[in-house]
Amino acid sequence: MKRRDFIKSTAAAMAAISMSGLTASFSRNGIPYRKLGKTGLEVSLIGVGGYHIGDRFISEGTSVALIREALDSGVNFLDNAWHYNNGRSEELMGKALLDGYREKAILMTKHHGRDPETAQEHLETSLKRLQTDYLDLWQFHEIESMEAVDKIYSSGVLDYVLKKRDEGVIRHIGFTGHSHPDIHRAMIERGFEWETVQMPLNVLDHHHLSFSQEIIPLLTARNIGIIGMKSVASGAIVKEGIATIEECLRFSMTLPVSSLVSGMNNLEHFRHNLEITRNFMPMSEEEIAALLEKTYEHARGGKHEWYKDKV
Repeated sequence: MKRRDFIKSTAAAMAAISMSGLTASFSRNGIPYRKLGKTGLEVSLIGVGGYHIGDRFISEGTSVALIREALDSGVNFLDNAWHYNNGRSEELMGKALLDGYREKAILMTKHHGRDPETAQEHLETSLKRLQTDYLDLWQFHEIESMEAVDKIYSSGVLDYVLKKRDEGVIRHIGFTGHSHPDIHRAMIERGFEWETVQMPLNVLDHHHLSFSQEIIPLLTARNIGIIGMKSVASGAIVKEGIATIEECLRFSMTLPVSSLVSGMNNLEHFRHNLEITRNFMPMSEEEIAALLEKTYEHARGGKHEWYKDKV
């Protein structure tokens, strides 16, 4: 298929499939909320990324203020991970969630447990740092190889997380990955009833090893909550002048994501992204096609998505 015909057809497909995720349940302080798949949770269209709020360049006061301003503004989805900044990200988020803020949040963190013993260690550490006795969502993090898939399905760790869900320590279970759609497909098709999946979704992803084209249809068919990340490819799309932050966020939000996790390490950045979210209107088929055409050459070989193709 010729490039222009390909872009036109995929833009039409994206515009069609996006409708399954654009029926926002409601809005809070102008922020659209969407259902998180089969979990029954309602989450804000934008979420606070956990890595950046623990960056060594951000002060404790700024990090806590950003998280609390987000929650006060109507953002309720918080992302984190056991290993982010050697635990600083979870520790700062735990401080921000004191004084009643835990009740405002849908709290998610991630772990590298590929066996029950490691998963238990990571869970206990995360709960302590976050100063909470339960997680709304716990995700297996960075599933980047078929070996990891095999280990998760064979080591007994899935029985462990199900036990913790039955005990109420975790409410929902998901996984994340960055590198290759085939690994996500294997995780999904092995048969475990995943409730959420997190993956890179941006204008470059659409052209190269595309999670949006290959994995989103699997998730929507199974009513699995879709969490987007890397909407600016770790900053490369904006820094290289490929697209604006507004174009990046709007494109990813037009996909049927439940929430788009955004890395923000200062209040100005957060407020700008919040404004874009409050003003969000889904892209038309024509707008999608124009943006895909503009970004096509930049996506060749995946040079700006360094985290892909680690298989």
